[in-house]
Amino acid sequence: MKKELKFKTNIKCMGCVAQVTKELNEAVGADNWEVNIQSPDKPLTVKGEQLDAETVIAAVAAAGFKAEAV
Repeated sequence: MKKELKFKTNIKCMGCVAQVTKELNEAVGADNWEVNIQSPDKPLTVKGEQLDAETVIAAVAAAGFKAEAV
């Protein structure tokens, strides 16, 4: 069964999204995540079978951004 995790981030624009794409694709797979840059909290939503919040936070951090589980 797929789980869904949400994170508050400091990913602000499409350029930022481009920077985290490689890391997140490797951590959780392409098409398993999205960032709503229109929302004030810039939420990152991740969906998948075996998700670990720490893995997602580490992937975002590796790209130079912050993610906080909500």
